[in-house]
Amino acid sequence: IEEEDSVMLHTKNRAAKLGKVNVAVVLLQHMSNFTDFNALEHDERVHLFYSNQPSDISEADIIIIPGTKNTLHDLQILRRDGIAQAILQAHQKGKTILGICGGYQMLGCELHDPNQIESDLMQMPGLNLLPISTTLEGEKITRQINFRFAGSKTNCKGYEIHNGRTDILADIEPLNLLEDNSKDGCITNNCIGTYIHGILDNAEFVDYLIAPHLTGKPSKSFDYSKFKEEQFDKLADHVRSHVNMELIYSFIK
Repeated sequence: IEEEDSVMLHTKNRAAKLGKVNVAVVLLQHMSNFTDFNALEHDERVHLFYSNQPSDISEADIIIIPGTKNTLHDLQILRRDGIAQAILQAHQKGKTILGICGGYQMLGCELHDPNQIESDLMQMPGLNLLPISTTLEGEKITRQINFRFAGSKTNCKGYEIHNGRTDILADIEPLNLLEDNSKDGCITNNCIGTYIHGILDNAEFVDYLIAPHLTGKPSKSFDYSKFKEEQFDKLADHVRSHVNMELIYSFIK
């Protein structure tokens, strides 16, 4: 069953591993939405690890910049600690960069926080990997998302919960083909940015993400939704074996 917060982060992998697609999640100081990556932890094709060390991050095939509660401050730390440079060098070498939510905002040309909503930092250049500009605003956007990316055969699902308005500054392939002029995310070369949390719960998107880095024979997709339902069924069976459910039902009635 998914953990709710960062308490379990100390139990996660912290280094790359031979023989699998290595996916590094950048360990941000104000990291949020920790369940975004659970699907990758259970995918046998993937080795997921968390790190804030440039040398470790440079070993990954795919680098994910996650959501954060303080985008500008965490971007400042990435620059200070050499992580930003490691990400840019990895991109130049053909590694895949994926930014989710605040990580998506960091991939753009610039970030603005004129009303100092998150911190005392009002403006900062981004990593300049995507032609976008983000301005943080007071109102938080929350909504369920159906999306379809280029090459997908079915609709995928996710959700948005973020602060900020992102403007597209140049022609670029949108991530979500179901909406005109989509600002849910965009794709260019080996860089993907999106506001969609839960995007990695979709097997079709994970297949697309790791395909450039797979070696050997074709591999089987991992159905995370089915896996989660199986775990909840196991939990329900365990509870039923130790709890008088008829008595519980009588209380409800």
